[in-house]
Amino acid sequence: MNEWHDAEQHVERAHEHYEAGRWDLAESELRRALAVNPYRAEWHVNLALTLEAAGRFEDALRALEAAHGLDPSDAQTLLLLGVNSLRVGDAERAIGWLEKAQAAAPMEVDAFAYRIEAYARLGDHERAEEMFYRALQMEGDHALAYASVAESLMARKRFDRAEYCLREAARLDPRLPRVHARLAAACAALGRHDEAYELYLRALREAPGDVETLLDLGCLLVDRGRYSEADEKFRRVLELERAHPEALLRLGDLAERQRRYRDAATMYAGAAAADATDTEAAVRLARVRIRLGELGPARRLLRSTARAVRGDLARAPELDLAELGELLMDVRLFREAEAVFESLARRTPDDAWAWHLLSVARFQMEERTRGIEAARRALRLNPRCVPVLHNLALAFAEEKRWTGAACFVRLALREEPDDHSLRRLRLSIHVRWLMDAARRLMRGR
Repeated sequence: MNEWHDAEQHVERAHEHYEAGRWDLAESELRRALAVNPYRAEWHVNLALTLEAAGRFEDALRALEAAHGLDPSDAQTLLLLGVNSLRVGDAERAIGWLEKAQAAAPMEVDAFAYRIEAYARLGDHERAEEMFYRALQMEGDHALAYASVAESLMARKRFDRAEYCLREAARLDPRLPRVHARLAAACAALGRHDEAYELYLRALREAPGDVETLLDLGCLLVDRGRYSEADEKFRRVLELERAHPEALLRLGDLAERQRRYRDAATMYAGAAAADATDTEAAVRLARVRIRLGELGPARRLLRSTARAVRGDLARAPELDLAELGELLMDVRLFREAEAVFESLARRTPDDAWAWHLLSVARFQMEERTRGIEAARRALRLNPRCVPVLHNLALAFAEEKRWTGAACFVRLALREEPDDHSLRRLRLSIHVRWLMDAARRLMRGR
């Protein structure tokens, strides 16, 4: 009996530590209680709540699964399983748990609110809105539902509707986490920067150490040209989290904007070291190394980044692929650039510019036939693209296909009649055609 009493005492002390924000001590007390009696589902839930508060969502899920095994019908456990599945990025699994929570407690509005977030994460915004309207039919607090559907609207760039929903969420529950920061983001997207600035300041007064809000405010200040203030916000993030990758990336961007390339390289290198999967940091680091004249290190970095991107294409955004390929061209790694542009063209087959970039890489590799093939694909997608017409004219001239070359120059000049380089190319093609005709005439004699 003493052991059972001691276990209860451990749980009481865990509650005290939890209320004081001492998550590690609360966890220790709960684990000691569970070592004595592992069959109390509510203690596993308390452990999960403690781990969740400490940001250890994977561990929280394991504790919740243990609680669920002991009490499969408990609606709170099912809801928490859904919430923590969302926090670890598993939206599909979250929906499954949340549906079970809804079945266990049909009038629970929060399950609908979190299903909004889950469907929005999956890009199923129609279902997200359906969950929102179903949530409004329930009794209870709708603040979370409004905030969740606002994220769906923000993702679709419907900022006016998102602003309305966030204002409703803030009215219903002003203490909802980050509600004023997200409202600030919506206002900034609508061009109301002064209002956004005030809202960010309010959000920071409510939560001075909120890293996401500090980053968002810093980005707003950068957009407004207030670099020193932005620098201070990003450095504040590093005080809170020593090697925060995004803060380092933003500081590097600030230094690059001010042409402090050595400082930018230091920050980008820190961001790349903090997150080895961050191709953006690696590409930016290579870019500033090129500007510093450090071509050897830039080539090595770009070659390894291109190899990593080919191995995991989903990791790199489309813009990174275009920039990565162009930087590879800058350091004359044409074969690697071609592979990157091929990946970009496969990902965006209707993008004329992607095919144009691929054609340029092939022309640089002196693979003229394959370059013309890619350029023709670009031209079919955008018949008025002057760079494509210019390159096709050059390629046809190299093959002494004078009629085709002249035709492409004529089409390009129709789009850009005052382009001096096109006029020079037209003259060059005409002169070369006359010289070629003269040589053939002389050989005929």
